[in-house]
Amino acid sequence: MSDTTIKPRIEKVPVVEQLMQKLPVLLVPVLALAGLLAIGNPSTWLTLTVAGLAMGMMIFIMASGLTVVFGLMDVINFGHGAFVTVGAFVGFTVLAWLAGWTASPSVLLNLGALLVAILAAMLITGGLGYAFERVIVKPVYGEHLKQILVTMGGLIVAQQMIHVVWGPDEMHLSRPEALQGSIVLGDAAIEKYRLVAVAIGLALFLVMRHVLKNTKIGLLVRAGVENGEMVESLGYRIRRLFLIVFMTGSALAGLGGVMWGLYQETITAHMGSEIMVLVFIVVIIGGLGSVEGCFIGALLVGLLANYTAFLAPKVALISTIALMVAVLMWRPQGLYPVVKAK
Repeated sequence: MSDTTIKPRIEKVPVVEQLMQKLPVLLVPVLALAGLLAIGNPSTWLTLTVAGLAMGMMIFIMASGLTVVFGLMDVINFGHGAFVTVGAFVGFTVLAWLAGWTASPSVLLNLGALLVAILAAMLITGGLGYAFERVIVKPVYGEHLKQILVTMGGLIVAQQMIHVVWGPDEMHLSRPEALQGSIVLGDAAIEKYRLVAVAIGLALFLVMRHVLKNTKIGLLVRAGVENGEMVESLGYRIRRLFLIVFMTGSALAGLGGVMWGLYQETITAHMGSEIMVLVFIVVIIGGLGSVEGCFIGALLVGLLANYTAFLAPKVALISTIALMVAVLMWRPQGLYPVVKAK
């Protein structure tokens, strides 16, 4: 009797298809190179590029939580902007309490004040996210029209509550002393705060990527995105996982609110709803549920917005919409979709 071994057949992915899968990664350096050629002046280009990267990183912080919630829970959450606004106002309050730290010449005290403000904003917005999911989102799972209506209503209520607590006026949010001013490199002036924003955004991306790729909870999240019913049948409580993801997304929105408020140096009760346009554009460009796609999309939006604002200010008003249209014409489901659009 002959001994036969059945070997699994491994299909090789064509080289062209592999290159097409990796092509979105090249969009950011290609855009940066195109910006250099269009601007001409390397110093001006460097200043605009760092500003664009900082803007992109902050948009990524706010969009990263939303894209995972969107991809995993199939929830269209227009209330996400409320957490951005609350985070900004909580950060404003904490930094005002720690005025002695922020005005100190000590870099450690300045960074400590910023860290406390960020942690307070994330803690409060994460808690509000728990209440928001239990009371508003949970009853309308799977019903997109109702999700849009109730989450938009939640956003409006949150804005009015901010008027009650902090007042309707625009507020100035001062950066800590060590984060004010610029670093001069040749003829280029790069704001210190933008460098900090780039570092925080990059660190968050690496942490999220590690958690989603290399941990058990990341495995469950990815499996839940693909087939939530199967994950439940294996004994895991997918609804609890949904709640944790929603709270995490809300906390990241709070972090983004603090960072964006310090970036603009002014905060209003409507800032969250205004930034949500860019956040949704980034989520759509990146693909539902994709952290990598969200990261690349945010960088593209940030760089393009800064380059066009310098080269053609009128075009800057429609540059992000044009970018989204171009990407969707090329890849209708976004750069790196984790799930098919529903």
